[in-house]
Amino acid sequence: MSTMLQIGVTGIGAWLQGAPDWPSVRDVLLGRRDLAADAPSKPAASVLPAAERRRAPDSVRLAAEVASQACAMAGVGPAVLPCIFASTHGEVAITDYVCETLAQAPLELSPTKFHNSVLNAPAGYWTIATGCTAPSSAVTAYRRSFAAGLLEAVTFACAEGAPVLFASCDVASSGPLAEMTRTTLAFGVALVLAPDAPDNPRLQLSLRGGGADEPAPTGLALRRVAGDNPANTHALALLAALARAQPSRLALPLSSGLSLDMEITP
Repeated sequence: MSTMLQIGVTGIGAWLQGAPDWPSVRDVLLGRRDLAADAPSKPAASVLPAAERRRAPDSVRLAAEVASQACAMAGVGPAVLPCIFASTHGEVAITDYVCETLAQAPLELSPTKFHNSVLNAPAGYWTIATGCTAPSSAVTAYRRSFAAGLLEAVTFACAEGAPVLFASCDVASSGPLAEMTRTTLAFGVALVLAPDAPDNPRLQLSLRGGGADEPAPTGLALRRVAGDNPANTHALALLAALARAQPSRLALPLSSGLSLDMEITP
């Protein structure tokens, strides 16, 4: 990347069981508190209508919750924000259901569950619930999904000169697929990114040839959240840098021979 991209972070949303919003996740990252044992097991996702919320899969509820938090913090109406949703594995439980049903009783496959199995289901539910007619997309790059989605969101925001909503979410693994994905807990993060936000934390991004070492989350609880899912690890590393509110650097693997380098300014 010959030109560095600079972007401001005007809104942050985060959810994991035991820390259901960015302030509580930030306190966990800073060692000020532990995960709450009595916290809700699922995101509230109150932006979704009640009927949709009941039938929405976990990945949709998670994405809707963190995206709502980020928009509220940024003070921006979601209807006007282009949005990019990233996920490493998508809705693993429904993928497991579809595979099992196709193998045993294909005529019994639920149309609703099949509809919810696609990677862009969170983007679809979100744009319908919020009345968003701005561009939306869904991104996956397997173990590099967070970095790939973040790069796309920042590039879009800088090219258009307008704020963009970026969300990265993965849910817990289930069924035989759990042997491959090994994501143990649901975790989601959302950022509202704006090119003109001088009073907010800023990211300066550039591409560099060569790989980058995998960042490791601190604390046993966060290592369990990350599981074997690098997207969660990468997201937690960026959130930890933002939580510390100190100038820092972070390099995330983007491919086998490319890394996404960031300078973070509070």
